[in-house]
Amino acid sequence: MPSYEHTPVSLAGKRAVVVGGTSGIGQAIALGFASEGADVIATSRSTDAVAETADAIEARGVDTARQTCDVTERETLDDLRETAVSELGGIDVVVASQGAISRESVLGIGDDDWDFVTDVALDGVRRVTQALVPGMDGDGAVVNISSLAARLAMADLPAYAAAKGGVESFTRASAKELAPEIRVNAIAPGFVITPQNEDTYAEGTEKRVEIDERTPLGRVAEREEIVGAAVFLASDAASFVTGEVLTVDGGFADSAF
Repeated sequence: MPSYEHTPVSLAGKRAVVVGGTSGIGQAIALGFASEGADVIATSRSTDAVAETADAIEARGVDTARQTCDVTERETLDDLRETAVSELGGIDVVVASQGAISRESVLGIGDDDWDFVTDVALDGVRRVTQALVPGMDGDGAVVNISSLAARLAMADLPAYAAAKGGVESFTRASAKELAPEIRVNAIAPGFVITPQNEDTYAEGTEKRVEIDERTPLGRVAEREEIVGAAVFLASDAASFVTGEVLTVDGGFADSAF
């Protein structure tokens, strides 16, 4: 008779690196991982933000290291890998949460803006994968952060949409190639309040009302509401999940217009 036992959703003993982990959704994931028992390095280009987030991680009783990186510069990601291996003993989980955005029309966006967004949001995911996966000493999990913009038409975001669409395709290709040792998945958040957009999504604004009315759950998300999906995909409870894009949008994408 089956035992019906299952693997718990736990990150205890895991060693995680969260790129883009010092602000917004990435920071929420880094702190959420730490609260679930993982040792975590949260990194970005800002020395001050790295130090501040590392303090918050340590306050949760786990280990960390202070290491900046720039996803447009491969050498800094190689340094990050070496730091994770030397300070944490290795890498079990990689989260690529860095992003860049430019609001321009399809016909108006120039080469510089297009290249900037895709260099960070798409090529950055490739560089993160290439640099950090070799630091994994066995089974591991990669979680890439995509967006609903990869799936839905959104005005004035052609480079961002193209980059996130590329992230999802790269996720599937990576899952195929890195199996069976490494699982690779992505999360596509919907509209989430972060420090960068809290004015746009403030209660009562035209944009907020529009989103709330279309979303079956009737509201935008707090960034902490993305953490559960990341914890699951990073944990052994998702041991048979790879090549997937998990949408966390309150039902927005599939609601009727």
